[in-house]
Amino acid sequence: MRTPPTRRAVLGAAVATAGTTVLAACSGESETGRSGTKAGGADADGTTRGGVNHGTSPRGRSTGEYVSPDGEEVAAAEAKRPSGPSRKIDLTATPSRLDLGGGLVVGSWAYEARLPGPELRFAVGDNVTLTLANHLPATTTLHWHGLNVRNDMDGVPDLTQKAIKPGAEFTYRFKVPHPGTYWFHPHTGVQQDRGLYAPLIVDDPKEPLKYDKEWVVVLDDWVDGVDGSTPDSVLDELSRGRGGMDHGGSGGMDHDGSDHDGSDQGGMDHDGSDHGDMDQQGDMDDKGDAGGNGHGGSPKSAKRRSGPSRIMTDSFSRLLDSHGGNVAYPYYLINGRVANSPSSFSAKPGDRIRLRIINAGGDTAFRVALGGHRMTITHTDGYPVRHTTTDALLLGMGERYDVMVTAGDGVFPLTALAEGKRASALALLRTGMGTAPSASVRPRELDGKLVEAGELSPDGSVALSVRKPDRTIRFKLTGNMKAFDWAFDREPYNPRRRHPVKAGERVRMEFYNVTTMWHPIHLHGHSFGVVGAAGPQRRASHRRAADWARKDTAIVRPHSSLAIEFDADNPGLWMLHCHNIYHSDVGMMTVVGYRR
Repeated sequence: MRTPPTRRAVLGAAVATAGTTVLAACSGESETGRSGTKAGGADADGTTRGGVNHGTSPRGRSTGEYVSPDGEEVAAAEAKRPSGPSRKIDLTATPSRLDLGGGLVVGSWAYEARLPGPELRFAVGDNVTLTLANHLPATTTLHWHGLNVRNDMDGVPDLTQKAIKPGAEFTYRFKVPHPGTYWFHPHTGVQQDRGLYAPLIVDDPKEPLKYDKEWVVVLDDWVDGVDGSTPDSVLDELSRGRGGMDHGGSGGMDHDGSDHDGSDQGGMDHDGSDHGDMDQQGDMDDKGDAGGNGHGGSPKSAKRRSGPSRIMTDSFSRLLDSHGGNVAYPYYLINGRVANSPSSFSAKPGDRIRLRIINAGGDTAFRVALGGHRMTITHTDGYPVRHTTTDALLLGMGERYDVMVTAGDGVFPLTALAEGKRASALALLRTGMGTAPSASVRPRELDGKLVEAGELSPDGSVALSVRKPDRTIRFKLTGNMKAFDWAFDREPYNPRRRHPVKAGERVRMEFYNVTTMWHPIHLHGHSFGVVGAAGPQRRASHRRAADWARKDTAIVRPHSSLAIEFDADNPGLWMLHCHNIYHSDVGMMTVVGYRR
């Protein structure tokens, strides 16, 4: 077990003093009283204390149509989870100078002034108390990607909590519900595309795998601080000043389900199917609207671009059958290092190594291979699968894979090819003598067998039961590159528009991508079975329901469809969004809400 990181007082006493005043405006009663400096959360036993007013009664009762993030239903679900030792951690988000290797030092934002941030390692049942000190010049939050925590700790501003103001702190309290490979990052603006990310590993108390070493691998695409560029200036260039949705809402935290603009969840059929505004067959051609409206919030004047243009105009990936992405990044990183100055992992020939691979990028899918080795896939998005051998992996933003390799003798490249972008990231496995390969090395395994999530089967311990869906919700993925108006059903994000589910239901979602771009879709608070291609008259899979790999993030290619199914077992208000940080920030987000 690693020692929890300590918080660094980076900005000094003046910022800390200012934080006390600022925090009082964004929190209710704190754990030190109304004049204290910490926003509340919930105790390890599931009781609500202090913190943010989520539109509930003082005792945490859900009072509207939907379950509130800190409602009694959420506390009851938390109380049923396993309970173990207490873990107390302090973490600081701060402006930082980051050394990316090869003489490249950039100004960015990071956790504990490190890239990636400090790895957090828990065990199932740990009672976590983590206080985030915000020393950034902007509001922020923490989201635990893939970890199905209680709803009021999910870190979505103005939906599950109020954003943490500069100089303030917020304490996250939750029980760790399940093992696996996860990560954490902000859910505020495009902050994730800075240096604000880090791995989160939950050890399995019944771990069946036997291995000698573990290698945590974090992939990223990098633009911040290079020639004056920032993620905000990239967003501004892409959207022509229309971005900035804060990834959670633009208004207050109204959880009663009222819809003041008169919109609803779309037409709900009597069989429980929610079609939104799409026809039953799913129109597979979105011509878009270059003029557009909404586009992710109130239009604002375009800012002057800082740095060179970062729009990628000639990107294409055959594997994705799509543009590789929207952003031409100058660098691609593995564990915070550029390819011409890679990090190294040391082992002995014959060692069995477990790699935990995380795509923390903002706009890039990576194809990953380890030169001279085949990989055995053991987990996807934290959940075990039947072991399957592959040469390469494809990871969209937010996805994770665990693989096992038996180390050869020498120096071997771990290459992460940026799909459609004619560049790659590099790290090295060193087990003996040998010359390091060049930064541009392309191991032949990259063009070998590639197994994707839809081809995997779950381990029997995590397989979903065979069950007919109680509810089907259909989404059309819409937008185009010219207007940069990415959305679900052509509707920019509105936190008051909810897609209803009820606790205990088996929920099926069908995504129809009518755009020319691929989208990695992420559901908060749940894992789902990857069913396969969707269709109005069929179950959308040639396999049994129990044979669907479990994930929380999945790729939907252009002019194609995907069906997923999950059990509604974690009450609250949950985000569903594209994990391309720039697509979500202009409006490709929506809310799944548990009805009371």
